[in-house]
Amino acid sequence: MKAFLKNYRQSPRKVRLVADLIKGKRVSEAFTQLQNLPKRAALPIEKLLASAVANAKNAGLNTDDLYVLNVTVNEGIVMKRSMPRARGSASRINKRTSHIMLDLIDKGAPKTTKKAVKTEKAPKVEKKEEKTVKKSKTVKKLVPST
Repeated sequence: MKAFLKNYRQSPRKVRLVADLIKGKRVSEAFTQLQNLPKRAALPIEKLLASAVANAKNAGLNTDDLYVLNVTVNEGIVMKRSMPRARGSASRINKRTSHIMLDLIDKGAPKTTKKAVKTEKAPKVEKKEEKTVKKSKTVKKLVPST
């Protein structure tokens, strides 16, 4: 199951610190980790994880066997602001946002594998190679005698 959070108003670099902590963990462990983490991004990622679990439950998956497969944090839009500086100049301030995508996987579900269908092959026909011998022709030139 997937869940998305777009345009979260915090730098992706700071959000990745929290996202990397829960990758590959069981959902219950991830919730515990996020509740005890003193980072600002912990609460929105916890809500996002709850949303992904709700999506999985709605799809009919067992929530006890869910694991966090991947958490991807990409750069969102950048709001450009300016700050006044000395002598009438200004410097730019980038207010960065993040796009967060969370994937869950059900490790308790039986895996469905595709079985290869065997097809009967036609028997190979042996081809006999025939050697063809080309006879070279000798050409006699007639030279006129004088």
